Amino acid sequence: MRELILLRHAHAEPASTGQADIDRPLSPEGLAEAEAAGRWLRERGLVPDRVLCSPSRRTRETLEAVLAAVGYVDQRLEPSIFDATPGTLMELADGHRDVERLLLVGHNPGFEQLAALLHSGQSGDYRGMPPAGIAVLGIPADAAIEPGVATLSAFWWP
Repeated sequence: MRELILLRHAHAEPASTGQADIDRPLSPEGLAEAEAAGRWLRERGLVPDRVLCSPSRRTRETLEAVLAAVGYVDQRLEPSIFDATPGTLMELADGHRDVERLLLVGHNPGFEQLAALLHSGQSGDYRGMPPAGIAVLGIPADAAIEPGVATLSAFWWP
């Protein structure tokens, strides 16, 4: 069994005039949420073997706070995560089958749709992945990442 952990970025500041969405930083509340997410992962022994992170400022800042709690792991910026569809995210995760515990750090609506799709086979069943929310999905070691393949083993938010 391998694990796919989805971490939605923590609360971000609203965009200021002329600021690109990708450049929005975490709010003070968001920083506290990201630190709590890191502690939650560490306390449960859910330290990832590899992290793929959206290049947005808010996801990178979320990841920095998480890594401060769990320690250094192999991390890569993955531009395709920004504004990704569940299909794009499944394809990305499936390309890392060699990793026992993969953490993706990104955005909604893609992440909440992906969690629903992998767990139930349908992305419209339920919604709701709050900022800094974490979904932990168990996937059989030899299985391709596809709808309905995963078991939701944990869901947490600050």
